[in-house]
Amino acid sequence: MEEQNKNIVKILCDELDIKKWQAENVITLIDDGNTIPFISRYRKEATGALDDTTLREFDKRLTYLRSLADKRADIKRLIDEQGKLTPQLEKAIEAASTVSELDDIYRPYRPKRRTRATVAREKGLLPLSLTLFKQSPSVNPETAAAEYIDAEKGVATIDEALQGAMDIIAEEISDNAEYRKKLRAITQERGAVTVSAAKEDDSVYSMYYDFSESLATLPPHRLLAINRGEKEGFLSVKINIDEDMMINWLIRSTTPKHPAPSTKYVKLAAEDAYKRLIAPSLANEIRGIATEEAEESSIKVFRKNLNGLLMQAPVKNRVVMGFDPGYRTGCKIAVVDGTGKVLDTGVVYCTLPNHDKDKAAKILRDMILRHKVDIVSIGNGTASKESEIFVSDLIKGMDRKVFYVMTNEAGASVYSASELAAAEFPEYDVALRSAVSIARRLQDPLAELVKIDPKSIGVGQYQHDMNQKRLGEALNGVVEDCVNSVGVDLNTASPSLLSYVSGINKTVAKNITIYREANGSFTERKQLMNVPKLGAKAFEQCAGFLRIPDGDNFLDNTSVHPESYKAAGKLIAYLGYNEEDVKSGNISDIRKKAKDFGLQKLSDTLGIGNITLSDIIDSLLKPGRDPRDELPQPVLRSDILSMEDLQPDMVLDGVVRNVIDFGAFVDIGVHQDGLVHISQICDRFIKHPTDVLSVGDNVKVKVLEVDVKKKRISLTMKNI
Repeated sequence: MEEQNKNIVKILCDELDIKKWQAENVITLIDDGNTIPFISRYRKEATGALDDTTLREFDKRLTYLRSLADKRADIKRLIDEQGKLTPQLEKAIEAASTVSELDDIYRPYRPKRRTRATVAREKGLLPLSLTLFKQSPSVNPETAAAEYIDAEKGVATIDEALQGAMDIIAEEISDNAEYRKKLRAITQERGAVTVSAAKEDDSVYSMYYDFSESLATLPPHRLLAINRGEKEGFLSVKINIDEDMMINWLIRSTTPKHPAPSTKYVKLAAEDAYKRLIAPSLANEIRGIATEEAEESSIKVFRKNLNGLLMQAPVKNRVVMGFDPGYRTGCKIAVVDGTGKVLDTGVVYCTLPNHDKDKAAKILRDMILRHKVDIVSIGNGTASKESEIFVSDLIKGMDRKVFYVMTNEAGASVYSASELAAAEFPEYDVALRSAVSIARRLQDPLAELVKIDPKSIGVGQYQHDMNQKRLGEALNGVVEDCVNSVGVDLNTASPSLLSYVSGINKTVAKNITIYREANGSFTERKQLMNVPKLGAKAFEQCAGFLRIPDGDNFLDNTSVHPESYKAAGKLIAYLGYNEEDVKSGNISDIRKKAKDFGLQKLSDTLGIGNITLSDIIDSLLKPGRDPRDELPQPVLRSDILSMEDLQPDMVLDGVVRNVIDFGAFVDIGVHQDGLVHISQICDRFIKHPTDVLSVGDNVKVKVLEVDVKKKRISLTMKNI
């Protein structure tokens, strides 16, 4: 076990480019039940300040490597139980670095269903197969085969004996781990995915009806699209490779330079092994590997997009009108104040020609003036174009300065129909809840979007075709990291938001809100210890991420962890400050004073590390800090363009709505998002659009081409 752990540590160090002590400390911290956000924020000395992205990759790889080690042990045990575990085989098992390699090694020892080779062995033809496979120049195959004719065993002729021996040889060749490893590598390097139409119907997959591309260069998004087309019955997919090349390689590997009389039978067996046994299983295996890699690539894109969406700058202390567009059932309206409290709701009809738009305008105008609405947040779904035109015309003629913004409403319907929404707004129907959500998304995207399954937010590609468990784990990790990096107001946070705080599960989150309702607002973090099922370990993990703005202890509104309160108090005193100085922000020179005192001396005196000291100083300088406040605010609009208004070379402000493998979709205020192809993002070469762009980024773009009929807008970010 100790040797196994050493190997895992070495692999993690090599893959993540970290030191041995860092890897060992992180493993210990994870095994002790600490969360990734807690380790990332409050155990920097132990980890060498590894960030949460690196730590999550570390955790994922650690889980995989441990699973691989368990599989390795199982295979050794199973082979040993058969009495076939040799030192050489054990060495090969230990050297295997992937599940595929382990499966190849175990293949000959795995219990098999009844095969042609099994039947041949039952007929007593194993010795003949060994004789033929030796390919001795002195052995006559036919003469050797004649000795195995036995009518009772079912071997009536020499040809039947030879065929049975070849079946055994074919299976032995197919089960050879080294042969399979090499043939897999050749296929992955030189093979191609070939696609044809499975039916004549036109479809969104028509571009793949006669398609072929190298496995080595096929982009992840294209493979996932092909997989979906095959699943839906439109496409037929094969892995193509030069069959003669593969068979010739296998023959060269299994026959001598100078052929013997039995070599021709080994050649036939090798050809049969490839065509009947190796090629079909390798094709399935390689497609599985390629799909898994494509999914991981897409998950990375989804994670980056989700992070960008969640971490968009909140629009604080503004009265917002949520506008959920619709046709027949009308547009649902909800006005919320600066804290997200619902002030008013309604329904207007303004999107169809027969609607009384004057009446709708009067209703909205009265609501805007009565509640002093600052911004109208319009959902970007069905009827959003008509709604945007209507709102734009409405606010132009008003005395009050009002803006509007198009808000991504993906997942709003999922939330509004959920038990959570019903509990939060029992007095409203599903549609009005959706309007409230659209308003609140602008005020605090993170607090609102955590109420929705991350997979329903819609900022990825082919998310429904992926391993849902893996996708869910990855996206939940993103939400957790975002929530904990921002921090949560303990007295106002919803159970949904609290459940993503380090160390808090859904049950504890609900218990916190119940305790809050029964006992009033929390005045100190340590009161959390009174919450049912929130023990010492959970308190350690969550306390630093929860804020109490007007609590009894001013440190409770900072990211200083309670374990460091004593050190923080001493730091303030040593540098000549008091509590009021910190509260009033009268400590702007704290870094200079700390440096003059001597940072190392200060760390030693306080009994904390240098990194922790620096973090405490940062926290004291910005109590209640929200890192999102430093980001650009959403693009607010007061007028509308149509696609017909667009002309080549027109420069516009836009917001990145989604980033995918081949580019980014940008909202430029014309209802239809434009595409910036990866080649048009910047002058230098980039591997992926996420190297440069994130969801929510405000960007300047130039129009390249507009196709009104096909509703396509091509944009560039170059030479602006």
